[in-house]
Amino acid sequence: MEIINQNRALENNNQLLVLTHLSQLLTYVTGFGGLVVPLIIWLVTKDSVHGMDEHGKSIINFQLSMLLFTFLSIPAILLFGLGILSLIFIAIVAFVIPIVNAVKASNDESPINFMTIRFIP
Repeated sequence: MEIINQNRALENNNQLLVLTHLSQLLTYVTGFGGLVVPLIIWLVTKDSVHGMDEHGKSIINFQLSMLLFTFLSIPAILLFGLGILSLIFIAIVAFVIPIVNAVKASNDESPINFMTIRFIP
């Protein structure tokens, strides 16, 4: 009888974590790549890269939260321009947080979850 070891050692690949966080900035180039590309990277490597599951869930939750806040801000434009201010704030946060989390990923730290709703626990 052959015994197969199911426990695989996880690869410690900080560069892939950093790349996954920075790929969120594709939103500013393509409009939707900031959600699709990290989702694909997370789904493919979550079982083989150490920390990818935690960082991937954080990225997807953050992107879905920013998308929800953006959709809620659009009707608020009619309310004294508050939607425009919130869209500017969302754009700044959606640009800064991936960079901060990329630096944290390169230092083996947990990502911050500023303005993030936990859709994926």
